[in-house]
Amino acid sequence: MTDAVPPTGRGPLSRREARLAWGLLLPTITIVSLVVIVPLLSIFWISFKPIGLADLRPPAPVVREALRGDPGEDLRLQYRIRNSSRDEIVTGVTIRDTMPDGLTVTSIDDRCRVDGRTILCDLGDLEGGARTEIEFPATLESGDLDAMETLTEASAPVVTGNADNILTSGEFTLENFARVFSGDEFWGVLGVTLFYTVFGTVGALLVGLFAALLLDNSFKGQGVLRGLYLFPYVAPVIAVAFTWIILFDPFSGSANALLLRMGVTEETINFFGAKPLALIMVTVFEVWRYFPLSFLFILARMQSIDTDMYEAADMDGASPFQKFWFLSLPQLLGILSVLFLLRFIWTFNKFDDIFLLTGGNAGTRTLTVNVYEQAFAVSNIGAGAAVAVVIFGCLLIFSFFFFRYISQEEGL
Repeated sequence: MTDAVPPTGRGPLSRREARLAWGLLLPTITIVSLVVIVPLLSIFWISFKPIGLADLRPPAPVVREALRGDPGEDLRLQYRIRNSSRDEIVTGVTIRDTMPDGLTVTSIDDRCRVDGRTILCDLGDLEGGARTEIEFPATLESGDLDAMETLTEASAPVVTGNADNILTSGEFTLENFARVFSGDEFWGVLGVTLFYTVFGTVGALLVGLFAALLLDNSFKGQGVLRGLYLFPYVAPVIAVAFTWIILFDPFSGSANALLLRMGVTEETINFFGAKPLALIMVTVFEVWRYFPLSFLFILARMQSIDTDMYEAADMDGASPFQKFWFLSLPQLLGILSVLFLLRFIWTFNKFDDIFLLTGGNAGTRTLTVNVYEQAFAVSNIGAGAAVAVVIFGCLLIFSFFFFRYISQEEGL
């Protein structure tokens, strides 16, 4: 009698191993999720807030303590209080401080009282941008003035107050998104971003594919040439960006000097300062800097293709182009699709290259540069976060269409 074959499925041991695996992975998954999700939720939250750069610090009373005057006469213990916010009111402002030994106040402000060595002051409410002072005439009973000033500054007063924090309040607005989409500026920036992203991505893939085809065969010096191909990608971006700026400078750049000597142009060309040439130049820089990544992946995939197909094609009299089009390219479509997805997302989010080359001027202002300008140049954090949300939405739409159509066609 034969033993019964257990039904296909996961047994108790498999389920126990799965639970153990998930238990071991849970801390890592949790940490990675928090690192990714919490900043993303913060950006969404801020995008609906009427918040500026100065509002990132919650409104609070700020106090500065000092000992003024001479020990013999006109010695004063002074407190200068201000509201850190210019708009929000701070209510219930109080100050609590301990006087150092050897210093005695001779007169009390109406808003304060002295309990032993402790000074208590109730200042009420401080309007936005308000400033006030409290002075106590004092006498120095012992010690010198310098030592007493040191002791006074060492005992920092405790100041309290209540104020609405716009970051945590229930006030929301759509004004940030209305500002982003108002006028034709947004659509012009979006068009520049798409031009830079599409042509930069496709150009990097094509140049990387061409470089991989050149180095697919073994020859003397192949390793050295591969290392040279990687230089644009591994070099510091700030170094290569300023090298390009100097190289194409309209007054002292080598490129303009060469063009003038060859008679190609009669006057210098401002490569990074004129439309639409500046956008073309930053796109060319993108292609030059990031084609090595595509080159590495494509070359690795090409070297894993079975050579028997190419030997059979040679026997059939296939040309090099036919071998590439009908044999190599179908094998490379998978890695090309993955590279296109990654490079598109990375290029769409690219900020440092354009900012270093042009600062977003001369028609090279992309959405990421717009985030920086709105958040820091204009000091509107809410509008900058709104642009960041728009970028996220654009990439989400692109990823949906990629995985819905392109990846299915390539079998990814």
